[in-house]
Amino acid sequence: MTARVSTGGKLGIGAAAVVGAGALTFAYASLVERNAFTLRRVTAPVLPPDAQPITVLHLSDLHMAPWQRRKQAWLRSLADLQPDLVINTGDNLGHEQGIDGIRAGLSVFAGIPGAFVHGSNDYYGPSAKNPFKYFVQTSSKHVAPTSLDTAALERFFAQDLGWLDLNNAVGEITVRGTRLDLFGVDDPHKHFDRLDTLTALIDERLDAQTQETSDVSPAHTVAVGVMHAPYRRVLDAFVTQGAEFIFAGHTHGGQVCVPGFGALVTNCDIPRKQAKGLSVWRHALRSAYLNVSAGLGTSIYAPVRFACRPEATLVTFLPRRTVV
Repeated sequence: MTARVSTGGKLGIGAAAVVGAGALTFAYASLVERNAFTLRRVTAPVLPPDAQPITVLHLSDLHMAPWQRRKQAWLRSLADLQPDLVINTGDNLGHEQGIDGIRAGLSVFAGIPGAFVHGSNDYYGPSAKNPFKYFVQTSSKHVAPTSLDTAALERFFAQDLGWLDLNNAVGEITVRGTRLDLFGVDDPHKHFDRLDTLTALIDERLDAQTQETSDVSPAHTVAVGVMHAPYRRVLDAFVTQGAEFIFAGHTHGGQVCVPGFGALVTNCDIPRKQAKGLSVWRHALRSAYLNVSAGLGTSIYAPVRFACRPEATLVTFLPRRTVV
C-alpha cells in the first residue's frame, strides 16, 4: 500500500511551521534582543589638530518604565566609561512613573557635563498603535495622549545633573581646552522646533563672542547640534549654521530590521541607510558628521527589537589631521 499525504495536510504542516517560526522570532525579539544592551563606539575627527580627544556618551530613546531594572542597571554601568560629556537626545519617559527609573539609571552622571533635548515621549505617554501604519505615515499624532511630568524631568536633568537644556536654545561647554558651541531644538517630530529663534540666538552668541576676550581661541571651538528626530529640514539648517557634528535619535534604528537590508521604516524623512549609526550629512556644499542613535528602549506597547540591538554610543572626538 502506498502512503499518501493530502495537499491540505501539507498546507497545514507548512502553516504550523510558519506560525512556530513567527512565535520563536517574536519571543527572541521581545525577551532576548530587546534587553541585549550594547555600547557602540565611533570616532570623528572634528577637533583642532593640537586638541585633546573628547569622549561623548550619547543616550537616546530610553522610553523608561519604573520596573525596567535591567536597563537602569546597564545605564549606571556606563558611568565607568568616565565620559567627558553626556548628550541626551530625548524620549526618556515611557510611563507616567518613568521619571523614577530615569533617576535610578542616570543619577550616577551628576557632575559630568551634559546637555539634553526633548522628544515627544518626554511630553506624552505612549499609546497603542497599529505598527503597519508606520509604512505609510509617521506617528506624529497622539490620540488622547497622557501628559507626562516634563517639569520633573527637566529639574532632574538641569538641577540634579547640571545638564544644559538645549530645547530651542544655545549653550557652551569647555572640555579639555576645547569649547563646544552647542545648539539644539525641541522635538521636530511634533513640530516643536523653532529654527528662526535658534538662528537669532546663534547670531547673538557669535556677536557676543567677537566682543569678548576668551582663553579659548576661535580655532579651538567645535559647533555641535542636538535634536531628537532627524528631519531633513533641521539637519539642513544645522549644517547651514555651521554644525560640525550632529546628535539625533528617534528612529530606533528601524527597531525591527531585515538582516542585510536594514531598517524598514524611520518614522521621519531621513534616508533608511542613515537611520542609525555614524554618517555624514551634506547640504549646500557643507557637511557635518551625524550620529543617529538606535536608542535603548521601545514603547511598552511594542516591546520588540529584531536585528537592531538597543544601544548607547561612545563618540570620541579626535583632532583633525594636519594638512601638509
